[in-house]
Amino acid sequence: MKIFLDTIGCRLNQSEIENMARGFRAAGHEIVASAELADMAVVNTCAVTSDAVSVSRNRIRRISRAGVEDIVATGCWTTLQPERALQLPSVKRVVANDRKDHLVADILELPQETFDLEPLARRPLPGLHRRTRAFIKAQDGCNNQCTFCITTVARGEARSRRIADVVQDIQFALDGGAKEIVLTGVHLGSWGYELNLHLTQLIEAILRETDAPRLRLSSLEPWDLNAEFFALWEDARLMPHLHLPLQAGNDATLKRMRRHTRVAPFRELIAAARAAIPGVAITTDVIAGFPGETEEEFAQTLDFVKEIDFAGGHVFTYSSRPGTGAAKMKNQIPLEARKERNHILRAVLDESAKAYRQKFIGRKASALWESTSAMSERGWRMEGFTGNYLRVQAFAESPRWNEVDEIRITGSGDALQSVIL
Repeated sequence: MKIFLDTIGCRLNQSEIENMARGFRAAGHEIVASAELADMAVVNTCAVTSDAVSVSRNRIRRISRAGVEDIVATGCWTTLQPERALQLPSVKRVVANDRKDHLVADILELPQETFDLEPLARRPLPGLHRRTRAFIKAQDGCNNQCTFCITTVARGEARSRRIADVVQDIQFALDGGAKEIVLTGVHLGSWGYELNLHLTQLIEAILRETDAPRLRLSSLEPWDLNAEFFALWEDARLMPHLHLPLQAGNDATLKRMRRHTRVAPFRELIAAARAAIPGVAITTDVIAGFPGETEEEFAQTLDFVKEIDFAGGHVFTYSSRPGTGAAKMKNQIPLEARKERNHILRAVLDESAKAYRQKFIGRKASALWESTSAMSERGWRMEGFTGNYLRVQAFAESPRWNEVDEIRITGSGDALQSVIL
């Protein structure tokens, strides 16, 4: 059977469809690059914002229009609204998040042990979700109760995967040729809490027990970290990039969000990271127009974002999610005001990201090439990422997809111009 896998949303969703691909392949099925080629499709949906829900529904409809008559819907949106998912064209089954790890075995009516006994190396997915970097799930669920977030409802309580299982998945990825491992989870920084362990110990085990050339961490909540954590970056295989969600730059809004940090400790954490990791890229998430956000509070957030001078980030217009605490709050901000605040914050982050990129023009770096375009008179056009997550572009005499090269950054742009040394 030919199967098309699609995903919307976070890196954890990407990790999950890569694991599904390995399971389907182990059972003898083929993963195809487009819905037009498929007998069945699995869509891993997202519910983090109303836009993500809309994209999830539209993606399912598009796959149905491509001729797929058997669609399996899974992920956060379908977990929250399974009846609505089943009403979409060609959706024959809905698999909730708590059964997602068994999705392949359930669909094929095979024992889970089939995949435990016949592990296969990770192979990059064909099509739009093809990635050189391997996203490895270390943790799922979340015990925080941030008032804006529906993920806790959709994903359930926090739970950590065993070190041995994470290391094994990384080894599968390395056996398949991956050069960079991205460790991911809903609340990655909480890994090990229920085991009386800390994320530090998982990272140490990965660095000790595998020869992964590059290890990158996905989003980390700032309250899970301290200054000592950054000593891990003495190992050059850890990529100098930290994504630390801020969400708001004033204590009043953070309190309403029920975030377990405040402005002062966040500032101190950033200073500790920059002192320990030279040139580290620190990126963030900010929510624009959270309920009750006054003009003064927004101005404080704006000033704090400017002060921290992030290397980039995402700005989300607040999206009311039914079932969350924030949806019931008074003083909801009008949509136009939320969008305007988003625009202002995005401009500040774009400017600081540009300034950060400019610092590296003329410097050497290593780049993992993620995409290869058709050859021109200048050679093959390559795009990829440096260790500190700068998107770079270069031309090569031969396609260098999934290779790591030393480069010199020569010019500016969203993808920095560079030459291979």
